[in-house]
Amino acid sequence: MKMVTGIIKPHALEAVSNALHGIGVDGITITEVRGHGRQRGHTEVFRGSEYRVDYLPKIRVEVVTTDETADAVARAIVDTANSGKIGDGKVWITGVDSLIRVRTGEVDADAL
Repeated sequence: MKMVTGIIKPHALEAVSNALHGIGVDGITITEVRGHGRQRGHTEVFRGSEYRVDYLPKIRVEVVTTDETADAVARAIVDTANSGKIGDGKVWITGVDSLIRVRTGEVDADAL
């Protein structure tokens, strides 16, 4: 099993969620996060005063899936969240050693 994790811009969430459901993903976890990449934030002007925004709002999308579908899930996130602009985000895939469904006690692939 694999966990596909993506950090995306908030406005891309609905499109990414729809794309994931379109390829058969049953469950996703969404977390509102803040952070920065190479650009290290930006400056904004509010009521005539300039101030620095060091940590930008982002959305973390997590999907636990089979080894066979992990690349398709990652590709769906990348293709949907890509606007071609700085700060579109990152996607990575990590291994999951064990998975247990709390309600039924099912383990690993049965718990997906």
